[in-house]
Amino acid sequence: MRHCSVQVRGLLTREELDRYNALMEVGSFLESQTRYDLSYTVQKEVDLLIQPAIERLKEKGRERDRATAEYLSRLQAGQSDEDDDEDDDTK
Repeated sequence: MRHCSVQVRGLLTREELDRYNALMEVGSFLESQTRYDLSYTVQKEVDLLIQPAIERLKEKGRERDRATAEYLSRLQAGQSDEDDDEDDDTK
């Protein structure tokens, strides 16, 4: 069974995390019994279960990118204001 990343697990709701842990336990048991045909089905369920958390992680990244772009644009605007002030002082 393939585990999802720690970042994705951190964004699972309590209910999703409980279900994830139960599915992983069942899948591990099936693999230990060499029932890979059934563990494949369980892995597919895990993949479906974690999709909302993956989307939440992507959205957090997009928010961080927007905040960075906003910060850089404010920084750039502040830099150009300072340049204008320096030009006024030299005249």
